[in-house]
Amino acid sequence: MALSGWLVLLVAAGIVPLVALDDPVVVLWWLGLVVVLIVVDLLLAGSPRALQLHRDLPGRVRLGETVTSTLYLTNTGSRPVRGIARDAWQPSAGASPARARVSIPAGERRTITTSLTPFRRGERRAAHVTVRSFGPLRLAARQATIALPGTIRVLPPFNSRRHLPSRLARLRELDGRTSVMIRGQGTEFDSLREYVRGDDVRSIDWRATARRIEPGGGAKLVVRTWRPERDRRVVVIIDSGRTSAARIANEPRLDTAFESSLLLAALATHAGDRVDLAVYDRRVRGRVQGATGPELLSRMVNTMAPIEPELIELDWSAVPGLVRSITSQRALVVIMTSIDAAGASRGLLSVLPQLTRKHLVVVSSVTDPSVLDATRSRDDKRQVYQAAAAERALLDSARVSAAIRQLGGEVVTGAPADLPPLLADKYLALKQAGRL
Repeated sequence: MALSGWLVLLVAAGIVPLVALDDPVVVLWWLGLVVVLIVVDLLLAGSPRALQLHRDLPGRVRLGETVTSTLYLTNTGSRPVRGIARDAWQPSAGASPARARVSIPAGERRTITTSLTPFRRGERRAAHVTVRSFGPLRLAARQATIALPGTIRVLPPFNSRRHLPSRLARLRELDGRTSVMIRGQGTEFDSLREYVRGDDVRSIDWRATARRIEPGGGAKLVVRTWRPERDRRVVVIIDSGRTSAARIANEPRLDTAFESSLLLAALATHAGDRVDLAVYDRRVRGRVQGATGPELLSRMVNTMAPIEPELIELDWSAVPGLVRSITSQRALVVIMTSIDAAGASRGLLSVLPQLTRKHLVVVSSVTDPSVLDATRSRDDKRQVYQAAAAERALLDSARVSAAIRQLGGEVVTGAPADLPPLLADKYLALKQAGRL
């Protein structure tokens, strides 16, 4: 049972006869009348448990987008149900409106439409629906909470996809340029064409030229063209340990890693390479293998959606074995983790030689823009100390980056908004240099 504000006003109105008659017994009579009215109101109110509920809900939505949830309420009772219904979504689902007024005659059905704009990735759930049915006097209501589970999966937003067209244009340009000018490790034969002024004479194919000698003795030179090798392996390892829970620029490190890996996967797929993903701390939280084309990104976002950072340290000793379980071929291994402090990066540095012995390793890490801003402000004593601490942090990160390069790896760092395109640019640079 629930009481309304009208009941409070009715009880307060009892002061009028009490003052007019100046008899304390009037209060008892008045309260007795109020109780009788409450009982009558509850008896005439429709039963909320006579409602049959059904929810129509989309299965997935990208973070930041808005979808609609439709709740169907069918009154199977003999009395109308008039009151308020609340579809109990998690606060992070961004449900609006939270409550809706309903009036459902007996034997009829009504719908409630709720807009959902989630502001957190993962599984957003609704456990039940609460219905409050008022009587004709609206003094009291019958209330029931009816279980009606509902789930919507909130996928990573993939905001970095706006950088994809420009990188694809560079990739097409790269294929065209390298097929004419470059031959070496990481390239493969493409086709033959006629020689034009400016071509490298070392690319002339004399056998093909000899086959084109005409009866009169004339011949046109033929050159070989080359292009970057396709069907290379790209293995992405994402650290889901405690350091990935840190929020930088109001975004967890883990979400930035997801954005970077999605852009890299989209670019590598268009380049003809195969991409595998593993999210790992002390066990594999998510894994995508063997997917190509549009299926790859679909499986990646579905795998990433429910993963949250774990407040444990990543087991670096198991990472080489994890890479071996994904591929035995030479691959580009991209490790997305934090390299802020030398002590925290000791595990990474200890396993890098095992990885760089066979693979090309790129370590991707998010940098905090506020640290760079702190180094520029030195107006008072507090800011000077902050600047000193920020410089110390930058030096630590630079030391770890230098150690990674000495061990044969590559390093890509940047702010959350800049890291995905920077990692894509590094991939294109390695592709152009024939190092994949």
